[in-house]
Amino acid sequence: MTWIACRYEDCLAEEVAADGIRYRRGGDWHFANFALPRLMREELRRRPYDVVLEDINKIPFYAPLHTRLPVLVMIPHLFGRTIYRETNPLAASYVLAWEWPIPWIYRHCLFSVASASTASDVRRRGIPAAQIEVVHNGMEHECYQLDTPPPRAEHPTLVHLGRLRKYKSVDVAVRAFPRVRAVHPDAKLVIIGDGPEEQNLRQLARHLGVADSVDFRGYLSREEIVDQLYRSHVLLNPSPKEGWGLTVIEANECGTPVVASRRPGLVDSVRDGETGFLAEYGDAEDFAEKTLALLGDPPLWRLCSDNAVRWARGFSWDEAAEKTETLLVRSVESRR
Repeated sequence: MTWIACRYEDCLAEEVAADGIRYRRGGDWHFANFALPRLMREELRRRPYDVVLEDINKIPFYAPLHTRLPVLVMIPHLFGRTIYRETNPLAASYVLAWEWPIPWIYRHCLFSVASASTASDVRRRGIPAAQIEVVHNGMEHECYQLDTPPPRAEHPTLVHLGRLRKYKSVDVAVRAFPRVRAVHPDAKLVIIGDGPEEQNLRQLARHLGVADSVDFRGYLSREEIVDQLYRSHVLLNPSPKEGWGLTVIEANECGTPVVASRRPGLVDSVRDGETGFLAEYGDAEDFAEKTLALLGDPPLWRLCSDNAVRWARGFSWDEAAEKTETLLVRSVESRR
């Protein structure tokens, strides 16, 4: 197994990890879709391989145009027109244009997708349902099931976990917070993650008069994240689109209910009314109302918390690996 990826600062161009996986790196993040196919062709000339697994994480590499080997396509989610929320129209149109040929270029491939929402998206683009398999993300349960978890914070604590990018709509969580604090004056909002939107979000918090209660933590280790999830009462995810919503399941494993957008991916990972609530995308008032419903009803919060833990513990990386292996074998056999 060889993993081809873009370069990062001070990385090795080639190395073998302790688990035996070889890594080859080239190009950079911005132009990986041009650099990595060339690196893949070079690697395929060096050694014999059976199958290529292509991760289409926003931008496709068009692997079937570069090899006659079978290609299994893995898709968390595609941007679609959501990209226009993140960047300027020219750059957004570029991303959208690269997505457009997917149904033709990958017409003979099998697809592993992260959720039923992504499966529906891929079908709408023209890929037959028989070529699509939903493979949910698993969970490393031992990292979240602590023998002695930290107690919940004494004051109502909301948390957002994820990259601080414009299209993630983290501003909705900040806009919802003043309404929550009007009912719970000692409430706190913790924002974990970094990204180009941080300064805009800080400015928004100051404009809304809640900067003293919004805590920007930046990038944290997983241990620190787990600690904060246990201490929080509600996780907010106002994104317009996710492949699945892994942060939802991470919070759930820590017994933390979620209020999230009623949008693709999140409608799959959040069980509305059971592990939390779905709110209308972009509606800060609805987010605040659903959050207050959990904070103001301890029996409801405990029920959602217990349901969340049971739901999260049902996801397994072993199951995801077995399904992926089956798809890899099917890809090889179908090409033969």
